[in-house]
Amino acid sequence: MSEERTLMEEFALVLDYLPRGKHGLKDEPTALVIGTKYFTLLEVIPSKELKIFEKVYIGKDDRDKIKFIKRRISYDELTAAAQAELEAAVEKIVREDPKRFLDFYNNAQPITIRMHQLELLPGLGKKHLVDILEEREKKPFESFEDIEKRVPLIPDPLKAIIKRIIEEIQGPEQKHYLFVRPHRKKKF
Repeated sequence: MSEERTLMEEFALVLDYLPRGKHGLKDEPTALVIGTKYFTLLEVIPSKELKIFEKVYIGKDDRDKIKFIKRRISYDELTAAAQAELEAAVEKIVREDPKRFLDFYNNAQPITIRMHQLELLPGLGKKHLVDILEEREKKPFESFEDIEKRVPLIPDPLKAIIKRIIEEIQGPEQKHYLFVRPHRKKKF
């Protein structure tokens, strides 16, 4: 099974619903969505009217609200409305599955001898890294609040995750992806 096949999204949140299509010319209705597992941005064709932040099934089995996935899109292809909703959507996804992102704080590893995955989070430097590693050795973090209590002066750990996800979605090409399905490299 190819890596592409294993990185399929099952569910997505609606960022924008365009009942008259992307260009407003009575095209078929279109929705722009973000996957809840790999934060993949997709253009989909819905079979029913959708609401912003509605969670929809986009997996391989019968879909009740989505006819088909039209294509994967980049951040730049999102409508202004979808771009405006992106941060709130990412926060909703993170808050609905906090264990997944706490596991990142509890299990992140070095990338190289001089660089650690935790340092890729905005606002985290060497001092925070050392403090996080020492604290998680004592006991795994149980919540974002637990991280804030045990690691002095750390920037908001929830917001750091959200900011990193947004950076990975917006591109340009990242050297390291922690949460987002990497974009395909264009062949020339």
